[in-house]
Parts: sequence; structure tokens; C-alpha cells
Amino acid sequence: MSITRPTSVEIASGKDKGDENFPVGSLLIRRDLRRHVHAYYAFARNADDIADHPDLAAGDKIARLDVMGAVLAGATDHGSPAALALRASLAETGVDPVHASDLLIAFRQDATKHRYASWAELMQYCRYSAAPVGRYVLALHNETPATWPASDALCASLQVLNHIQDCARDLAELDRSYLPGDWLAREGITPEAVRDPALTPPLRRVLDAMLAETAALNRTAADLPRRVRARGLRMETAIILGLARRLHRRLRHGDPLAARVKLRPSDAIGAIIASLPRALSPRPR
Repeated sequence: MSITRPTSVEIASGKDKGDENFPVGSLLIRRDLRRHVHAYYAFARNADDIADHPDLAAGDKIARLDVMGAVLAGATDHGSPAALALRASLAETGVDPVHASDLLIAFRQDATKHRYASWAELMQYCRYSAAPVGRYVLALHNETPATWPASDALCASLQVLNHIQDCARDLAELDRSYLPGDWLAREGITPEAVRDPALTPPLRRVLDAMLAETAALNRTAADLPRRVRARGLRMETAIILGLARRLHRRLRHGDPLAARVKLRPSDAIGAIIASLPRALSPRPR
């Protein structure tokens, strides 16, 4: 008698590494570690695609994410190829699975939580949606937890910059807003303000407040490259920091409602050049 195994809960959106604002498992990462970074990215990408799927009900999203969590934890081998592959990768490398399971906390939250009351609440979300990514890559390279504060800041910066980039699309497609509600209220507006064809002065002030906090995160992150021991990863973190600063500058002067504000090839070149002093500076003793 044949047993029918559950089909995969994963639903691909078509997005991949090329759609990110930062490099994923680039040539700067040690060759033997790249496939592990790619396994982690595939897990995160698939979970994110579930959480952001416009046609899935919240309960369905959470059920699918729970299957991914069960496969990751070893409770089953069926239902999520990406989680199964990452489980094998984590077993091989000895990296703590918490850096993957923490992501699922944020994605489950995305399924049910559509508004954020304050910047502090948004930063708590970033603790689970963004910080685990940096912590995973650092752990994979045997870096110490002393690198986490700067890495957490950089990951939160990238997350918020992406929220600002996609603020109109997130509301239109998912009825989701990551703009701090108290800052919106202070300006006398609601998340609906992003439905306008262009930024109004009140909404511009809200985004500028977010960008001011993001600039502070980037300043905290500035210490990361010289704290990283692995030479290639040190270079990559310096480049990512440069990309975050350049995207911040573009959003400071651009209008994400009128057109998508994004990095250009020249930004990547500039970030690489600017990264050299940080990547080559001596590590603190």
C-alpha cells in the first residue's frame, strides 16, 4: 500500500539573489561556504515568498511556515525541500538552527500583523526578520558574537531601506505598512498616504525620520568590517555597508511613490572602491 507524502508547501515568487540590495554568497565568500549561504538564502526566500503571497490566507501562510519549521527541526523530512536542504547544511557546518528558525518568527508575524505602532516595534520585528541573516553568515565563518551588534544594525538598516523602497507596493498588494504609526499620527496622516502618486510634505517628513534613524544604524554598523576576521567576509561587509549608505542617500533625495528608488551599477562600483580602506584596516586587539 503506497503512502502519499505531502506536497511541498513552498510557492516560488520568481525572486532570486539578483533582486536583493546586497550580494548573496558572492565570490568574496570562501568557496567551500558559498553553497551553505545559498542554502540559507533559499530557505529564507521560500519562507518570505509564503509570507508575502497576496492570495494566501493568513492561516494558510502560518500552516505552510510551520511545515518549514518542522522540517528544519527534524520532525519530518517532507513538505519543504529548502528546509530539508538547510537542515543538512546546518548539520554539516554546526551552525545553530536558531538563525533560521528566528526568521520564521518574523514571517509568521508578517502573516497577521499589518501595522507597526512605533520605531521600537519595527526594530523588534527586524530582530527576527533581518538580524538572523547576518548572524548566520558570521557563525558560518566562526566569527564571535562580539560582531553581532554591528551586524544587527547593518541588517536592520537594509530592512528599513527596503521597507521605504516598497512602502506603496506593500500597502497595495498586502495591506501592510512598516511606517511607524506614531510618526504618521504626528504628521496627521495614516498609512493610506502612500497611495498618493507622489510624496506629500508630511509623508516626506516621516520617511526622513526613518532615514535619520537608519543613518544612525549605519554608523553603528561602520565598525563591523574591521571586527570580522575572515578576509573575504570583511570585504563583503564593507561593500554591503557602502551599498546601504548609497541607497540611503538615494532614498533621501528620491520619491519612492513616484518611481522605485534603487541602486545602480555605479553604486556597486563606488561601494567596492569605498570599501577598501575599511576592509584593509587593522582589526582591534
